[in-house]
Amino acid sequence: MTVKELVSSLSIGIILFPNVTQLDFTGPYEVFAKLPNVQLYLLAETLEPIQSDRGLTFLPDTTFAQAPALDVLFVPGGSGINAKMEDQKFLDFLKTQGKQARYVTAVCTGSLLLAAAGLLQGYRATTHWRSLDLLEMLGVETVSERVVIDRNRITGGGVTAGIDFGLALAAELFGEAIAQAIQLGIEYNPQPPFKSGSPQTAPVAVLAHVTAASQNVQEIRRQIVQRVVTQLQTANTSKAVENLSS
Repeated sequence: MTVKELVSSLSIGIILFPNVTQLDFTGPYEVFAKLPNVQLYLLAETLEPIQSDRGLTFLPDTTFAQAPALDVLFVPGGSGINAKMEDQKFLDFLKTQGKQARYVTAVCTGSLLLAAAGLLQGYRATTHWRSLDLLEMLGVETVSERVVIDRNRITGGGVTAGIDFGLALAAELFGEAIAQAIQLGIEYNPQPPFKSGSPQTAPVAVLAHVTAASQNVQEIRRQIVQRVVTQLQTANTSKAVENLSS
């Protein structure tokens, strides 16, 4: 798809939920807001304020019920995904929008929500490094990369990868020249002070500490993912039986 095909305003819907990680969506938002002829929607179940997992508060501008058909569905992550992975009404909204969207996208553990809605199976995708195994449990071919593009599925790694993701999507939609201009405009020229930003480069002691500190959280999430996997398998079996009977 090129900019010539996007004559009318392009709609990008950012999904918000309690305990979202703010940088997961504010990084991409900064890029999206600089794209030409784009309508951004901050979507939530209600218009009540949404508090991030670190206490920042945001105001959605459109409810799920009022949402238009989206060209781009974008799902960030955060600790709040635990509840949403088993929220069928929430997942049904993702599924409905995802079936008709031109691009279905996520950053960080937002990929788990897409997978829970059945939108990533059969695609290559990534997520935060601590959740790659959980994404794989959901039947997704996982890739440990900053941004993964597989047809119309675009996913980003953990938190700060959202800016990389936003620029990659900008290039897909409008070409590299516009994406590069946005990158320069926001001076995205990362030079991290340490080489501890990935499990492959972090010192052994740092990796061990971070892994141990999140172990309980990951175990709770693993149990949720296992229940979701069972539900998806049951739904697929029922669908297969219906198809045989029809």
